[in-house]
This record gives sequence, structure tokens and C-alpha cells, in this order.
Amino acid sequence: MAQPTTLTAPGLGSPVQMLRRARQLRLPWLPIGIISVLLICAIFAPLLAPHDPMEINLLDSRIAPFDSSTYPLGTDIMGRDMLSRLIYGAQTATKISLLALAVGMVLGTVLGLVAGYKGGLLDAVIMRFTDAALGFPTILAALIVVVILGTGIEAIILAMVVTVWAHFARMIRGDVIAVRDQDFVTLAKITGVSTPIILLRHIFPNTVNTLMVVTSIMVGQVILLEASLSFLGMGLEPGASAWGVMVSDGKKVITNMWWISLFPGLAITIVVLALNFFGDWLRDTLDPKLRRSGL
Repeated sequence: MAQPTTLTAPGLGSPVQMLRRARQLRLPWLPIGIISVLLICAIFAPLLAPHDPMEINLLDSRIAPFDSSTYPLGTDIMGRDMLSRLIYGAQTATKISLLALAVGMVLGTVLGLVAGYKGGLLDAVIMRFTDAALGFPTILAALIVVVILGTGIEAIILAMVVTVWAHFARMIRGDVIAVRDQDFVTLAKITGVSTPIILLRHIFPNTVNTLMVVTSIMVGQVILLEASLSFLGMGLEPGASAWGVMVSDGKKVITNMWWISLFPGLAITIVVLALNFFGDWLRDTLDPKLRRSGL
């Protein structure tokens, strides 16, 4: 007598498969957690901050960390809450870095696609500008832009775009050269597909992995660059809720009020390290050679 067939509900094994897949990917949980905290602070800063980060209260100035339940991380010289300023500093760093990276990524990707696909003189001209941008000291290039345009968010974003677009252009061009002579691209040319469509539908999808890796790595560098400009007094205006400004505010009183510079400095260090580790993991995961070797 035939045994009754046991039916398995569709998707019953999906949680196990997801856990197995996550274990195979070796997700960097600590960097992911830090990045998640950064994004949560950036998005919900008005809800999370216990005080107005710009509110000056001289009666409560110079309170040390953990000495007051009202100000758990203390206050600065002007009596502003350090915890609230750190939370809003995450919002400032995220907003500036994402805007700068978005513009730099679009500009660098377009130039990389055109240079790699067209080749010849156009490729040589674009790559020489790219080499010049990559060879010029990043902080010096940013300082020159800020000195010319003045301080402010717009000047900082433009300074960052000037320093990051070349990284995208160089990497994207390499991917385009690797696929431009493939059969599917040749077939598209033969059938009369226009160049913009070939670049957008046939070549660009093959550069997405590289684009994701470069973006994840550059986020940390952009945040560090913004903090450096603010620390040097060439970024946001004094007193703004930005980590670099906070470090600069505490440098003159660091022996007596060490927490003013320490906490934002730690925030910059932890976030940049987390982004760099996540970028390294993403690069290793998306690299087909490393996937095939099982590393």
C-alpha cells in the first residue's frame, strides 16, 4: 500500500535558508549595527535629542559627563547638551556625505562610462583629469574650493564632489573596458541600438557591484573630510551641530573639559571604521573571484 505523500507548505524552510545564507555571507554585524545607529540618529534626531542642540544655558555650562541625569554626557562651555549635539551631528554628517556622494557618483559614473566606451582621445582627456584629481591632495583641494566659495554646506558639498568623482570615474571605466567588447554589446551595436541605450541597459548594470563598493568605502572618507574642514574652521559655521566643529570647540579647553572633543572624536572614529569594514566586506562578497575560491 502506497504511503500518503506529505506535502510541505511553500516557504516553510525559508527561515532556515535565510539563516544559513546569512551565516555563509559572514555579515559584519558590528559595523552594520553602528551604521544603523548612525542612520537612526540622522533620521529621528528631533525625536531622540533630549534638548535643543543650539540652546545656550550658561547656568548649566561645563557640566561633566554622568554628573547630571539631565545632561548624561555633560555640557560644553556655552551650556549646550553634548548628547543632543552628537545626535544632530550624525544628521549633519549623513546629510552632507550623502548629497556629496550622490553628485560625485553621478558625475564620476557618467564620465567613466563615456571614457571606457568611447576610448581614444576622449578617454585620454578624461583620464588625465582623473589622474590629476586623484594625485592632488584631497584636503588641499577641498580647502582651495572652500576658500574661493566661502564656508557653508554648499561649499563643503562642492569641495567633496571635486575630490570624490575621480574615484568613481576610474573604477567604472575599468569595468566598462572589461565588457564593451562582449558579444551582447556587439550584438546591440549591430542591431542599431543607440549609444545611450547601450550604456544604460547593457553596460551600466555590469558596473553596479563596483559602484556599491566604491560608494560604501567613500562614505567614511567623505565624513572624515567634512569633519576635517569643520575642525579647521573652513566648514560649517562655529557653533553648528557638527562633529568636526565640536572637536574644534573643545581643543582650547581639552585639559579641563576633555569630553567636548573626546565624544565627537570617538563618534567620527567609530563611524569611519565601521563604514570602512563594511566596504571591505561588501567588496569581498561581490568579488566573483573571491566567491569562487570560497574566501
